[in-house]
Amino acid sequence: MEFSTDQIKFDEKGLVPAIVQDCYSGKVLMLAYMNKQSLEKTLETGTTWFYSRSRNELWNKGATSGHFQQVKRMSYDCDGDAVLVEVEQLGVACHTGEASCFHNEVYSQDPFADYNREIVTELYQFLQDRKLNPVEGSYTNYLFEKGLDKILKKIGEETTEVIIGAKNPDREELIFELADLIYHSLVLMIEKDIRIEELKKELMKRMTKKQQKGKDKILPM
Repeated sequence: MEFSTDQIKFDEKGLVPAIVQDCYSGKVLMLAYMNKQSLEKTLETGTTWFYSRSRNELWNKGATSGHFQQVKRMSYDCDGDAVLVEVEQLGVACHTGEASCFHNEVYSQDPFADYNREIVTELYQFLQDRKLNPVEGSYTNYLFEKGLDKILKKIGEETTEVIIGAKNPDREELIFELADLIYHSLVLMIEKDIRIEELKKELMKRMTKKQQKGKDKILPM
């Protein structure tokens, strides 16, 4: 679809709210404002540009902190008076050091569920940190110290336990064993330097029903 900034309904000050979302996790990172010039610069450069209402000037997110946002997709709402920017966030989005500006929780119906769509990514990052910053007595560090053969042995054991759990009537046992298998699989990914994003991209390929001419075949799911 051909896009023109004329399709955006800027307010009386020439601004439109821009919601910034992590393209991988779906987490809302921040809310800022764009004018026509910053929107055009965002499209031109592939990184986010906003308009500062307090300083009355354009600003490029990450220019000072190094925490740039690489734009992957942009869209606007049905009324054309809000913009959604999906980005790959480098570093953190919030100036306080938090991953998202929306870190002050007001209400949670089930605090134990936490509705955490990022738990696998967060676990991956935790395991990465364990490898970079070993902790004495850590089981994760024990696996990394022993190396690939030990990690593969544990994955084999956990796979067997998942199969046994699936044959038994105890649903909670199966969930427990599946969690163990996922944990050890993430350890393997880190050991082999495979990123979560690479795994997500592979799964996305399998979800698509469009066949690229002469290149990829439709992958079964």
